[in-house]
Amino acid sequence: MIQTNQQKIVDEAITSRHSMRAFLPTPVSREDVASMLEVASRAPSGSNTQPWKAYVLMGAMKERLTSEILAVYQDKAKFEALTEDYRYYPTDWSSPYLERRRKVGLDLYKLLGLGRDDKAGMHAQHGRNYSFFGAPVGMIFTIERKMNTGSWLDFGCFLQSLMVAARGRGLDTCAQAAFNRFHPVIRRVTGISEQEIVMCGLALGVADLSKIENTLISEREPLAGFTEFLD
Repeated sequence: MIQTNQQKIVDEAITSRHSMRAFLPTPVSREDVASMLEVASRAPSGSNTQPWKAYVLMGAMKERLTSEILAVYQDKAKFEALTEDYRYYPTDWSSPYLERRRKVGLDLYKLLGLGRDDKAGMHAQHGRNYSFFGAPVGMIFTIERKMNTGSWLDFGCFLQSLMVAARGRGLDTCAQAAFNRFHPVIRRVTGISEQEIVMCGLALGVADLSKIENTLISEREPLAGFTEFLD
């Protein structure tokens, strides 16, 4: 099949997306953020429930959330007292998921010159999540607690649509499950209700392509590894 120009544009927006972990301070306008969210709102959802909710953090509010989360993150006792709003990862890791997780982590730390025993360096790198990796825009997404599992699928469609819309505008993102554990701090700062599950965060902005961590592109399973054609 001959690929049309439209197909190339869409495919490029999808395949050029990868998690960026360093951003320039270049501002992103409120109008551009609103436009991307409006595009993403066309994502499908069961019975058109549209269960997602987005909180956009810019300026002083973003800095306040960063400061308060990092204060807890650096306090071992307070950090260990936190529990996730929901369990993102499996309790018992198994193949091939464990190997994939280890590889992407080790690949990142290798780029950054962090050895396996450099716990302090790893801790500092992970902590950069909470400043949204320096991005000018941070987002926190929620779903009402009363919604069921299908709404999580809907949210995934919305989140991917938003990240692709960002690529269409020459912007980059990093979806961040790391915020999940800090939902009590996020609620205190933003006023998000206990009736909403904190799903994840998102860093949005212009990637700093001079930073080596942004050269990391995680591997993908070949088509034959996850697809069966049943004729």
